Amino acid sequence: MDTIFLDADRRIGGPYTLGAALLTHLVPPALERRPDLVAAHDIEIRTAAPGLRDLVPARRRSLADDLPRGQRVLVPGARRSLRIANGLAEFVRDHLAGSSPLTMTVANLGEADHTDTELVTVLRRRVEPGLLTIEEGPSAPGAGPLRADFDRYRDEGFHHAMAEAGLEALRGLAYEDDPERWQHLLQRVAASLEAIEREDEARELYDRARRVSTDPKHRATIAYGTAMILVRHHDHARRDPEQALAWINEAVTITSLLSDARERAFHLGFDLNGKALVEVRRGRHGAAMELVRQAVELAETDLPDEHPIHRLVLYGNRAQLLAMAGRREAALADYDRAIALDPGYPDYYLDRGNLLHELGREEEALADYEAVTRLSPPFPEAYYNRSEVRYARGDLAGARADLDHTLELDPEFAPAYVNRCGLHVAAGDYARAREDVERGLVLTPGDPHLLCVLGQVELAENHYPESRIAFDLALEADPELLPAWAGRAELAFERGDHEAALADLSRALKLEETAELLFNRSLVHRAAGLVSQARQDLLRAAELAPDDADVTRALHET
Repeated sequence: MDTIFLDADRRIGGPYTLGAALLTHLVPPALERRPDLVAAHDIEIRTAAPGLRDLVPARRRSLADDLPRGQRVLVPGARRSLRIANGLAEFVRDHLAGSSPLTMTVANLGEADHTDTELVTVLRRRVEPGLLTIEEGPSAPGAGPLRADFDRYRDEGFHHAMAEAGLEALRGLAYEDDPERWQHLLQRVAASLEAIEREDEARELYDRARRVSTDPKHRATIAYGTAMILVRHHDHARRDPEQALAWINEAVTITSLLSDARERAFHLGFDLNGKALVEVRRGRHGAAMELVRQAVELAETDLPDEHPIHRLVLYGNRAQLLAMAGRREAALADYDRAIALDPGYPDYYLDRGNLLHELGREEEALADYEAVTRLSPPFPEAYYNRSEVRYARGDLAGARADLDHTLELDPEFAPAYVNRCGLHVAAGDYARAREDVERGLVLTPGDPHLLCVLGQVELAENHYPESRIAFDLALEADPELLPAWAGRAELAFERGDHEAALADLSRALKLEETAELLFNRSLVHRAAGLVSQARQDLLRAAELAPDDADVTRALHET
């Protein structure tokens, strides 16, 4: 077994100080034995260890790789580092499985950047201890601030590092010293603070900028940033679309007055797109559509040969609005435009796949989800969405495998617990269903779908009072949750309360008329001696599902 000693202190190399040191040890021998393995993880290795870029060519490329930094308007979100960590863990696992186990003693783990802390967590979760042992070494952090590599932090979405180093730099830099640099840095730092859910600090920076800066473009940018905080705040209770509208209107007012046509097209288009999100939050989808239309027109008229990423974002956003309006074919056309502009960018494949799934074009949806897995480091959403397609096709084993992998990649992906515990219930595995419900409720307390499954589990185990409480809580959270009405009806029927069962099934049928619900209500009608009503339900069920053997047999018996 090999043993290496590494230092995780972020002041040494910033984000992925530990990750880069580990890769420097593993990549050269991997290139000799498994160059295909290195190539398969080119994005992750090049992101974490820039010093290895000469050894590891970029195999998966995006449009942004060849554009000037000013045109790279898509900054990676905070979740990207989890995808990078999972890709690195898979590289480490597969490399060590073909060589020899490794013990890694890590000094100053408490001083690591967020990226390395996350990487260690993922390595411990996904690489067997027999292959990799991580031991904590001594802590003796070095003096001095985190290096100010702001371009790297911005390009790679290293938001924690941008916040730490940027706030430190702003403490030593006055607006009067270098207004342009100060404004540019403040915008970057505030955006990173918002990305890591430190919105109050971002708002303080924007307010500080408003007190000293009179530069029109800068004031428009910070007005836009303030509006986005107000509509995207991680605490939904603190969102305020009306106040956001006031701020985004200030941004639009300023950028609409810019004299240069190309500069105006870009900045005004950006702000109109932001205002569209505000209007969506206000429930005004038609107004949002018109704003995006204006932004697209500006880009196509005045920016035909530059800012392609700006255009693909606009096409993607228009596609979302078109899909909301039920114009699915037009939405698909816009997703096609966005993907054609940058076939190496994975996110719009995911969105297009979801829309194709809704349209019943399952093979095409699967192809898009699989494109995401090829183009990107491990992307939990792609596996989660693929599981839904597999479930719809009756491939329960495949759906379960995808949900398992989703939660292996991200144990905090709450919707996956909802779907997986439903599969457990369907398979009669109530113990595992309960485990998933409990894990999910830790992440999303009060989630009606999880509470509904909990009610089903309690009912299956004959815990009637607990089952009723769970169903009641689910319906309190979501009065239109059909499975909860159906489940509570089943509970009432088992306890002999036919009147309550009929009331709940009738409520469920108002939400959606299905043959299954009608068949179940016919059973309750029969048990209550209401033979005529039972037959009426069966006749209607037969119209909806003429080939249903249970319905046909029940009709002959009634």
